[in-house]
Amino acid sequence: MSDKSNLLNQLKIDRNQAPGKKGLSLPLLITFIIISAFAGGIAALYFFAPSDAEIADRAEAIVREKTALQTILEAKSEHTQNTPANTEILNASGYVTARRMATVSAEVMGLITDVFVEEGMTVTEGQILAQLDSAIATSNLNYAEAQVKASVSRIGSIKANLAEAERVLKRVSALKTADFSSEASVTKANADVDMLKANLKSAEADVAVARIEVQRQQERLDDHTIKAPFAGVVTVKNAQPGEIVAPTSAGGGFTRTGICTIVDMDSLEIEVDVNEAFIGRVFAGQRVQASLDAYPEWKIPASVIAVIPTADRAKATVKVRIAIEAKDTRILPDMGIKVAFYKE
Repeated sequence: MSDKSNLLNQLKIDRNQAPGKKGLSLPLLITFIIISAFAGGIAALYFFAPSDAEIADRAEAIVREKTALQTILEAKSEHTQNTPANTEILNASGYVTARRMATVSAEVMGLITDVFVEEGMTVTEGQILAQLDSAIATSNLNYAEAQVKASVSRIGSIKANLAEAERVLKRVSALKTADFSSEASVTKANADVDMLKANLKSAEADVAVARIEVQRQQERLDDHTIKAPFAGVVTVKNAQPGEIVAPTSAGGGFTRTGICTIVDMDSLEIEVDVNEAFIGRVFAGQRVQASLDAYPEWKIPASVIAVIPTADRAKATVKVRIAIEAKDTRILPDMGIKVAFYKE
């Protein structure tokens, strides 16, 4: 029994005995990890730190990104300020039209010898667009000028005869006073002077008529030179050299009634059809924002010019004219466009 008791006593654990310390404690382990990490960071900073040039490049890139971001924010702010408030009350669609547009033709019928324009060309007022065959008109002008010269020469002849007739009358009158001439001679001399004076007035009138004829033939000759009535852009070229042009259709398919079409781009505006049920929301001077179908993201400021005081019975619409306040070469005639009317 004593041996068993001794063995059992040896197997008992004495809880009052302090446990032996084996390995590192937790605080020391944490401290060791922190110190190791700090040392590793210093080593990495020492071995992998960027050079001064890399730091300068990174700083410059940051400045560029900051400037670009600031520009974007300013543009967005400006767009927000320029964008009308959300007071849209009506939408409509229409087309860009030109108030000044002309198909240029000739006042006389003639053969086209030269055409000096092409589509897309910008022309000024009075610029020569085409030339017609003017041989006959030039001959008529030369004939009229010759008539003027002949009439002027006739006046000179009449004036010379008149001067001689006046001298005869003076001489005959003196002889009549001295009873060396008859009354018939004096009467005849007076008649000759009066007749030559009348002929002189007639010749002067003929000269005036001949000069008017010269002006008429000059204008006729000028009609063979087709000029631009106003400044604009050529949108259509209708004729070619060798074709016949006439102010009106002369029959057949080879006679042109126009040389080209000119559009004044400064006169572009918008025409839209508004349903007559909503026309009461539109008024002159109203603020409008337009958007071309070709450039839907581009917002064009505009304003109402006038509401045309008539309605289309078939479509139940009223036409509205709108002024384009931002002139741009991207805006072309007959382009489709959408507009939004805003409440003031």
